[in-house]
Amino acid sequence: MADVLSHERFQDEAAAYKWVEAHVWPNGPVCPKCQATANRVTRLQGKSTRIGTCKCKDCRKPFTVKVGTIFEDSHIPMRLWLQAIALLCASKTGISSNQLHHVLGVTLKSAWFMSHRIKEAMRKGALTRPLAGGDGNMVEVDETFIGRREGQA
Repeated sequence: MADVLSHERFQDEAAAYKWVEAHVWPNGPVCPKCQATANRVTRLQGKSTRIGTCKCKDCRKPFTVKVGTIFEDSHIPMRLWLQAIALLCASKTGISSNQLHHVLGVTLKSAWFMSHRIKEAMRKGALTRPLAGGDGNMVEVDETFIGRREGQA
């Protein structure tokens, strides 16, 4: 596994973005707001510009490859996301959030967030969770008391 994680996309942020863009946008960037294609999208390249930022010429909105993916609204570096995905996919029995926390050097809260987003993306079917007991399914609850105990007001 150490050989896999030594690949450039797991170590360099720009290489990580480039790798994800090649898989999400095989024909070039696509605006998530208006669906404008690569010929109507400009890559921003200023010194203070975040890696991978593009701007649509039609709706004039900036965006990155993170929009509309499991990486959206995350401040965790893309290279750490790719490392977490590789670790989760390579583990036969799964990997705990606590182990991700130690291996990646992120907080336990970030590791939990990442593992749940990755696992949710790997699920088959819709990405939203069904409600408990939906579609007439039975819900079992153990050790739950509903109501008041005797003698309490």
